Amino acid sequence: MQFDLLGEHADRAYPVLASLVTPRPIAWVTTLNEDGSVNVAPFSFFNVFGADPPLVIFAPGDRDDGSPKDSARNARRTGEFVVNLVDEGLAARMVQTSASLPYGMSESDHVGLPTTDSVDVAVPRLAEAPAALECRVHSIQQIGDNRIILGIVSHAHVRDEFVDESTLRIKQDLFHPIGRMASPDWYCRTEDLFSLERPD
Repeated sequence: MQFDLLGEHADRAYPVLASLVTPRPIAWVTTLNEDGSVNVAPFSFFNVFGADPPLVIFAPGDRDDGSPKDSARNARRTGEFVVNLVDEGLAARMVQTSASLPYGMSESDHVGLPTTDSVDVAVPRLAEAPAALECRVHSIQQIGDNRIILGIVSHAHVRDEFVDESTLRIKQDLFHPIGRMASPDWYCRTEDLFSLERPD
């Protein structure tokens, strides 16, 4: 079957693409509201896009009324955000933070997510996250209804048990973030891994 995503099936673009391009990593983004409270929201239109400089991109959509979501407003205003990664133990609370709360109401307080200070940005990170990436906004692009926020990663925080101290590599056999699958409610675990050596 073919989908004409710019024509006849344009209204199906989100469910089709979000169900085919899987698994997607989840950016559990913390930002600061104007009153200093912590906004927390998950986004699965997210990935790492380079290492020199370290670059991540996430795409917060708009609210139903067309206004920018709080994460987008806050990142634009402050120029900072933190991407917290999500493991299965945090999955239920991560989903709870996707609820639409009034602007300025802290999801970290509402859901019970303790925060801890970051090193290079004012935005705190989630204390229980297995890893977190401190980011400064590089640029924000608007393409149609898509808002793309590009961030330069200045610091990465990783639980000690996930790092091989001799090589400074992540222990992939221990680090198991969850992934986003089909819309609206599907996720995946990442314990079932296999290795293929790259050619020289």
